[in-house]
Amino acid sequence: MKLSTKGKYGLKAIFELSLHVDEGPIPLNIIASKQKIPEQYLEQIFSTLKKSQLIKSVRGAQGGYLLNGDARKITVGDVLTILEGPVALSQCIIDETACENSNDCSTRIVWEKLKQGIEEVLNSITLQDMIDDYMKRNNDIKTKEFDITNLMNNKK
Repeated sequence: MKLSTKGKYGLKAIFELSLHVDEGPIPLNIIASKQKIPEQYLEQIFSTLKKSQLIKSVRGAQGGYLLNGDARKITVGDVLTILEGPVALSQCIIDETACENSNDCSTRIVWEKLKQGIEEVLNSITLQDMIDDYMKRNNDIKTKEFDITNLMNNKK
């Protein structure tokens, strides 16, 4: 897997859906605007995510997109694998017939270990983890902005 804009934008967009999961369907143009993603490109990405059943759409005036599952159970790995395909730093890891030396390759074990390490990280981070981190960072910023001590120190 090489992370393209499709994967980056898709993860940002599904994060936006998970962040507002209790608010009902979110229109595509709102998601595109908030995450600074071209709307037409996001339509293509959402088509793939919808086919994989990670998201669902609601038609009509109050329509939009919804996360189709629990943010605590959907991982970054789930999203990126759907959009980008399997993790592979070398084609021989996905397809042994891609290289005639794959059975006795001296570097294959390196690529396999890197693949496993990347997969472990991607599959260990849930959308809920992303939300929690985002909320913590935003609360820290808001706390600092409105901390009376900081305001008083700035006046001196």
